[in-house]
This record gives sequence, C-alpha cells and structure tokens, in this order.
Amino acid sequence: MGKSSASPSPSSSPLPALDIEKGTKMPRPAHHHFPPPPPPKQWFSWLVPLIFLVNVGLFVYTMYVNNCPSKEPKGCILYPLLGRFSFQPLKENRFLGPSLITLEKLGGLERKLVVEDAQGWRMISCIWLHAGVLHLATNMLSLIVVGIGLEQEFGFLKIGALYVLSGFGGSLLSTLTISDGLKISVGASGALFGLLGAMLSELITNWTIYANKCTALFTLVIVVVINLAIGLLIPHVDNSAHIGGFISGFLLGFVLLIRPQFGYVSRRYIPDGYDVKHKKSKHKSYQYCLWVTALILLVAGYASGMAKLFNGQHLKNIPF
Repeated sequence: MGKSSASPSPSSSPLPALDIEKGTKMPRPAHHHFPPPPPPKQWFSWLVPLIFLVNVGLFVYTMYVNNCPSKEPKGCILYPLLGRFSFQPLKENRFLGPSLITLEKLGGLERKLVVEDAQGWRMISCIWLHAGVLHLATNMLSLIVVGIGLEQEFGFLKIGALYVLSGFGGSLLSTLTISDGLKISVGASGALFGLLGAMLSELITNWTIYANKCTALFTLVIVVVINLAIGLLIPHVDNSAHIGGFISGFLLGFVLLIRPQFGYVSRRYIPDGYDVKHKKSKHKSYQYCLWVTALILLVAGYASGMAKLFNGQHLKNIPF
C-alpha cells in the first residue's frame, strides 16, 4: 500500500517549531477585552442660558412695575436716562433696584405671607427675582460659570431639577430663620449655592473616575468656603438661603449626579461572543449607600422643615 498524504485544511494552523534547548513555545490564548465605549457626548446647554434670560427679563419687568418716577422722580437714580426704569434712591435700595413693596408684590419671600396667607408659591417665585443690578449681575455671572459646565455633563433635566429644588431648600431655611415681617428675601443665591454643593457631592460619589482627586477636592472646597465667607461678610445678605441651598444641592448631587465607575462598559457596546462574566458592575456599593442616605436625609429635611414652618416654629440660635 502506498503512503497517503493529506493537505492541511485552511482552518488548521501549523504545529509550533521544536527547539530542544529552548523548549516548545505554545501560543497563548488571546484575552478578550471589552471594546472601549465611545466617549461621552456632551449635552447642548440651553437651559442655563434660558434661566439667565428669564432672570434678566424678570428684573426688567420688575423695574417697569416699580416705576420709581411715579412716586418721587427727583430722587430716582438715573431718571433722565432710564425714565420709568430708573432705580430707587440708595437710602431705600443699595443694590440699584426696585422698592421692597414691588418685590413683595411680584413674589418676594415673606414669612407671614407664606404661613398665614398660604402663599407657598413664594418659596419658588423668590428665586427668580433680584434686589438690584449688582445682585443680578453677581448671581448671573456665577450661573454661567458653574451652570453651563454642569448642564453639558449631566443634561438639562437633572440640572433643572437641581436648580429649582436647591432654590426651594434655600427658601425653606430662610423662612424658618426670619421673623414675621422682618424682611423680604429674593435672589437665585440659594439655587446657585446648590450647584456648588452638588459639584462637591458629585466629586465624592464619582471618586473613582477622577485622576487628580485631592487637587480637585481641595480646589472645590476653597471655592465653596470663599463664597460662603463673602456672604457672611456682606450686610443685608440672606445667608440662611445660601446654607439651605448648599445643603440641598449637596444631598441632591448624590442622588442626581451619580455616574458609572471607571472601567464600566455598557452591554450595548459589547459585541456578541464576548465573555461578560467578569464585567464590572455599573456602580460601587458606596455609591448606592450615599444615594439612599442622601435621599432619606433630603426628604426628611424638607418634610421636617415644612412641618415646622406651617406650625409657626422658628429655628433659634442660628449664627447666620
């Protein structure tokens, strides 16, 4: 019988060469790596510019309603230039703006009206009003600097909820710490401090994805401390609204701004055939713990504050 020879099939691979001194080198099986996910696409920021325009537009409308010349045209600031839109005398308003009566009429925060007249809507409306040009300019600059970046990262829905709920938290603490008829509070400061608080909690809960963790944390803490200190040093500033907004935003950041941990790949980006046994979980256990704890504290804080407010209670011994 003759020798039969068979040609290797196209799918077979040649045997490894044998080297007596070095031994046989067998090819190692290739490890399956998840393909990198596509880079996150930034959101288009439209809500923060819209909030900016609404605040500016409402201030112009406030000055129109105020109509300083109808009461005392000689004392109105910039009356020849601005006419109906001129500012109240500095003895009434140091921020170049309307009278307290106008702010109250358009939705300024006053404890008596909220509690006795059941005008709870003022706790939201007040964050869209401002006491003057200087007050408006400061807040809108902060809004643009902080808000646009956050909206590009997390989207308009989360940042919109964060802005309004933080503003409400600032109004709640403000109302709890002022006496009946003592003052009227307006401004977006509580909501803006909420954005700063959320930036801090976002850094903590998404700790694994930051490269320069300590530097980022130190920088943010310094910015927060400086802003709080400025509020404490300037007279006629509602610091309780700042504190309430900051605490609300800090807790909301754990709830709204949680992100997947470093190295996580969604199933939608894993092709068929890849072994997903060792795929990382989307979030770490500490992120879930912070989420639940923050949500409980937030709901409890809002509920407790509202109960105290409508029961006629004040918060005493508040240093600010």
